[in-house]
Amino acid sequence: MTLYDEFIHIAKAMNKELNIVPVLYGSLGLERATRFEFNPQDIDILVPFTFLDEKWNMLLKAIEKLGYELVDIHEHEFRRDDTKIGIAFIEDLKQFAEIDYEALQIVEDNGAIYHSLTISDYLKVYNKSLLDGYRRSKNNKDHSKIKILKQLVQK
Repeated sequence: MTLYDEFIHIAKAMNKELNIVPVLYGSLGLERATRFEFNPQDIDILVPFTFLDEKWNMLLKAIEKLGYELVDIHEHEFRRDDTKIGIAFIEDLKQFAEIDYEALQIVEDNGAIYHSLTISDYLKVYNKSLLDGYRRSKNNKDHSKIKILKQLVQK
């Protein structure tokens, strides 16, 4: 099963059990938006902040029901075998990268409904990420992603 197939499985559960339309984010989301291979190592998902706050236990139970174990509560990181999921909140898109998260496109795939970012949105995210000292030192791949994104936006 690919990471994207696993994301679809998770999104279906979030749709059905929590009434969440998650955002496919990170390298996996970027790969889907651009059709370029970025070799994502995990599944990054954005959900409404309330599910990382007062509704955390509902989200935790839904993810654990899928066979995942919480491995880092501060990063909202789960793991099952070799698959890692990182969950953050959708509202951060506005503050972090000036992206209107309420206007994200909706994708329906194999019974799952989720939001996706545009190529321009990803360019904003990765440009902003380069300003983050931790991310800049941890991940040099962002420069190549930005280069590809800039070329795609110019087309």
